[in-house]
Amino acid sequence: MKRRTCLALLAGAPALAGCAASATVAGSDAGMRSSATSAAKPGAATLRGTGDLGVVVQRARGAVSIIDTSRREVLGEVDGLGDLSHAAVVYSRDGRHAFVFGRDGGLSRVDLLTQALTGRVIQSGNAIGGAISADGSIVAVQNYSPGGVRLFDADSLAPLADIPAEYAPGKRSRVVGLVDLPDRRFAYSLFDGDAIWIADCRDPARPRVTRLADIGRQPYDALVTPNGRHYIAGLFGEDGLALVDLWDAQPKARRILSGYGRGEQPLPVYKMPHLRGWAVAGTRAYLPAIGRQEVLVVDASDWTEVGGIPVAGQPVFVLARPDGRQVWVSFALPDYNRVQVIDTPSQRVVATIDPGRAVMHMEFTPRGESVWLSCRDDDRVHVYDTHRLERQATLAVNAPSGIFFTSRANRMGF
Repeated sequence: MKRRTCLALLAGAPALAGCAASATVAGSDAGMRSSATSAAKPGAATLRGTGDLGVVVQRARGAVSIIDTSRREVLGEVDGLGDLSHAAVVYSRDGRHAFVFGRDGGLSRVDLLTQALTGRVIQSGNAIGGAISADGSIVAVQNYSPGGVRLFDADSLAPLADIPAEYAPGKRSRVVGLVDLPDRRFAYSLFDGDAIWIADCRDPARPRVTRLADIGRQPYDALVTPNGRHYIAGLFGEDGLALVDLWDAQPKARRILSGYGRGEQPLPVYKMPHLRGWAVAGTRAYLPAIGRQEVLVVDASDWTEVGGIPVAGQPVFVLARPDGRQVWVSFALPDYNRVQVIDTPSQRVVATIDPGRAVMHMEFTPRGESVWLSCRDDDRVHVYDTHRLERQATLAVNAPSGIFFTSRANRMGF
């Protein structure tokens, strides 16, 4: 090939990169409805990486804002995503596609580069989140109604399998705490069934499920440790958590932090805590105490309680800065206008920030130099320098809630 021809082809590379690949939503079964894919917005794609991109959920509009974390700006938005009042997002391995799980049972795929909705399936009546397999091939959705987990092909959104959460004859449980595990496996909890199930989906058409019963009353959310070894479910019906060592040949659940309230009268719970933001610093883990104004401190080597840190209200999110030096805490009503910062070496609160009304979510940039906070009732997202605790930027976003960066594509359980 002549040098002139080669240069012409290279010059055309950005144009080729900007072509949007439309995905066909294939298949449908009982209770599922699929829609045709949208065309990409003309000229929206540019030749760039996705490592500093993310989305902010617009809770009231059924839309997401696509954001650039390096330039701290909104790049565009994609709407038509349904009920996002309790939305969650996971990413394809390359960080280009966001899979958005809506409360209305909608599973939507958004292309961040073309700023387009490239697939959407209504797969249940009520859903609150999902996960993507370690190899990026399977998207799993956790459902309240009908209770269970459904599997989809990540490329086509074609249905692969339905795993009903039937814990007793004719009784299905709401599913919570769904996380990805190594080797095309998922773990999740049955809120109504007091159980933890582990689904081996190496053959996605015929999942094999390990069922752990009587793990504790009403598991409400869960996390998996960064190495994929331990699955921990918080318990709404009792003071304590359930832990499963997934490296055991025959996994079983055991209680940890049982009776952490030690007879104290718990407060009314205005918002359920979230465990997804695994907060670990050194050998210690930090977890929200349900119904109490306290962050629990746990020795992660043996899962024993080693302390508690009093905070301003009932914690909802307890997130560690990536280097583990700080833990940031957000709160339920009536304290959801503030955020507190815990210094992990001294184990004490060193700062209280009042960013705005109704702080819904927090997300650290991959190396932790900044944290993004969504203030729903102010229609604002604020960005703070985590070292100086100074505001760096403010973005106008309609009723923002969840913030999800593409760095999650490289983290287990996110």
